[in-house]
Amino acid sequence: MKYIILVGDGMADYPIDELDGKTPLEVADTTYIDQIAGRGISGLVNTIPEDMPPGSDVANLAVLGYDPVIYYEGRGPLEAGSMGVKLDDDEVAYRCNIVCVDDKIMLDYSSGHISSEEARELIELVDKHLGTEEIMFHAGVSYRHLMVHKHGSINLDCTPPHDITDKPYADYLPKGEGQEIIRDLMQNSKAILDDHPVNKKRRAKGKNPGNMIWLWGQGKAPQMPTLMEKYGFTGSVISAVDLIKGIGYYAGLDIIEVPGATGYLDTNYLGKAQYALDSLKEKDFVWVHVEAPDEASHAGNIAAKIKAIEDFDSKVAGTILKGMEERGEDYILLVMPDHLTPIIERTHVHGSIPFTVCGTEVKSDGINSFSEAAAKSSSLNFDKGHELMSYLVRMSKE
Repeated sequence: MKYIILVGDGMADYPIDELDGKTPLEVADTTYIDQIAGRGISGLVNTIPEDMPPGSDVANLAVLGYDPVIYYEGRGPLEAGSMGVKLDDDEVAYRCNIVCVDDKIMLDYSSGHISSEEARELIELVDKHLGTEEIMFHAGVSYRHLMVHKHGSINLDCTPPHDITDKPYADYLPKGEGQEIIRDLMQNSKAILDDHPVNKKRRAKGKNPGNMIWLWGQGKAPQMPTLMEKYGFTGSVISAVDLIKGIGYYAGLDIIEVPGATGYLDTNYLGKAQYALDSLKEKDFVWVHVEAPDEASHAGNIAAKIKAIEDFDSKVAGTILKGMEERGEDYILLVMPDHLTPIIERTHVHGSIPFTVCGTEVKSDGINSFSEAAAKSSSLNFDKGHELMSYLVRMSKE
């Protein structure tokens, strides 16, 4: 049996007035995911406990079958794992965004999706001026980077920068134990970065500069069993996002790098699907994550979200569905978002999301399309998101 999970990050949404009261999933052409729904079963799942932050870290742990109440330690350590940064027991890892601010407002949590090459120069400069024996900065991808604080505190309230776009950022600076150190790093980075040649060039081209770091998502390395230990799976993960790779790292999955995978709207959708099919020649399991719908949601761009969903459908879901059918192997194929990212909110929120699953031994429940409304017509509803994975494994072995 081959197991496949396809995650369109943030695909789920609320009805939108501009779409005549429909959601992007209902408007988008999802020919292949609708076929999956028609062949299999659909339902609702809540991947984020009510008392936990509605982030992709919490949600994707649940998608992979891990109870976030038990295993979630913070976003930073997950990203450290994907970057090959091994954390000692006394080290705390923070996600470090390169953001764009003016004197008071968080203008852009991604600095215009700054390139990895430009960002590396900025992070290396920050590490040179602000790094110490106990504070180390590590360059990642685009605007997503890492700070490791030896003997640091995890007892701070830190806000993701994508939650405060166009808001006064001073209202959301870290609060709690050790806040002075973290606030000083963020504030001092402005003087270092603002006039850097990278940012001068970006301004000259009409692009947002990366003129400040934003620290959040702190935590220590999680202690969690691998999927081999949980289910007996060998497997791989395919994503352009360090967070997802990090979860895969701790779950014991091989991290597959796909050329042209950007974590944005221009990502190599087809390449991800092809590499996933290739990995299943030797592995039992593959998890394919596509960030693009979530990025469009954060930008409040309805048209871009619909396009991202359609590309995910035709180039990822369609390619993998046809590939598995041609091979004639037994398989379970699950398609879902990880959480709600409503256009109107431009950030993640709590709430149940739709899923659909088909496979060689899965019988149809009569639901023939994939959307929030269609899933609500099912009697299948998981209040604890991590239970869905176990359900699929049990179902495949009956």
